[in-house]
Amino acid sequence: MSRFIPDSRTNREDMLRVIGAESFQDLLKPVPEKYRMSRPLDLPGPLSEMELVRAFRELAGRNLGAGMVCFAGGGAYDHFIPAALDHILLRSEFYTAYTPYQAEVSQGTLQAIFEYQTMIARLTGMEMANASMYDGGSAAAEACMMAMRVTGRNKVLVAGSLNPRWLGVIRTYIRRKDLQLDEVPFGSDGTLDLKVVEDLAGDDTAAVLVQYPNYFGLVEDLEPLAETVHRHKGLLIAAADPVALPLLRSPGGAGADIVVGEGQSMGIPLSYGGPYVGFMASTVKLARKMPGRIIGRTEDRAGQTGYVMTLQTREQHIRREKATSNICSNQALMALANTVYLSLMGEEGFREVSSQCYHRSHYLEEGLMEIPGVSRMFGDTPFFREFVLSFPVPAEELRGRMLDEGILAGVLLPELGEGAMLITATEKINRSQLDDYVRLSSGICRGGVS
Repeated sequence: MSRFIPDSRTNREDMLRVIGAESFQDLLKPVPEKYRMSRPLDLPGPLSEMELVRAFRELAGRNLGAGMVCFAGGGAYDHFIPAALDHILLRSEFYTAYTPYQAEVSQGTLQAIFEYQTMIARLTGMEMANASMYDGGSAAAEACMMAMRVTGRNKVLVAGSLNPRWLGVIRTYIRRKDLQLDEVPFGSDGTLDLKVVEDLAGDDTAAVLVQYPNYFGLVEDLEPLAETVHRHKGLLIAAADPVALPLLRSPGGAGADIVVGEGQSMGIPLSYGGPYVGFMASTVKLARKMPGRIIGRTEDRAGQTGYVMTLQTREQHIRREKATSNICSNQALMALANTVYLSLMGEEGFREVSSQCYHRSHYLEEGLMEIPGVSRMFGDTPFFREFVLSFPVPAEELRGRMLDEGILAGVLLPELGEGAMLITATEKINRSQLDDYVRLSSGICRGGVS
């Protein structure tokens, strides 16, 4: 835990004297008096460090989810994080660094980012990756604008099965842009309706954006989508779940031109929404239209390896009209967490995580399907680690009663029906906890807990 040491009265007086002010109130004079607070803050009295730590730990213990078994997903997942990760991440060389503006003195940071880019490119099956984005939602929005720059077109078709929060971010990004966003409905099987895509795609289409697996956990077939959009000279953007990629065909191998996603699943705790980290990968020919930074590896005159900032298409560094984005910094520390996590897990370990998520979620789904009245929302469409079921009781009631048992049961999907719930299982959940979920939900569906 970090400790905060405030400035002393002497320090404050010295600073005021240097800038020519007599008191702190002098600094507030530009603010109209009616907007200033004239009373003291309503705060409790001071506490000792020991008392303060105890008070905050008690407060943190009241948080919903602390110590609960998590079956909720919808874009943020409870995965195991190796203990070594924090010890590496909190080294002062990494933890205190803001961003590598001075490339010549940031070789360690630049190398770490280069390794991150390499891992993301290999994972997604793409030719290159950038140094990371803010989060998955903003990465998806940046990809839409990138496609518009590449093609010179202004229409993007977005799958209706995209994470709704990501869709909200995209709409916010393009509010002041000349970009048309058309939502393509998903079919009865929960996946993107290819016929609708074929009808809507045309010479004005910059890209088709689809989630892989989609928000309902279902595996989309990317190849025919790629063929359709490429026939119209557009791009395919795949918003991929990195944990699924060791088991699924890579988006690059299926014809995607840009791949984005959220890296929270790889070594970053849930943290009530952040900070997270987005990733972006593409083909090399799109490099100069990509937002953010790209780190490269080279050799100096003595033949020694060096890492350099190869490309950064920000208005801070190039002409504003040529800039690709106003993204001000990559999430370097969170990207480092991804890098350390993947390094510690290794290829076999990460594939094992993916495999366990798949098998545990399918075991759970099969158990829940034996409960009378429970049904699949999307038939037999293949899913990875997340699935949607319809329960014979309101999903909100089921979730509330499961909370009383220390279980976060899932994510409500009222747009699909009163009983619809999105459920996931990660490698952290053991067989006994899976069986408890089935037993408790069976009792609730039957009118009581057994």
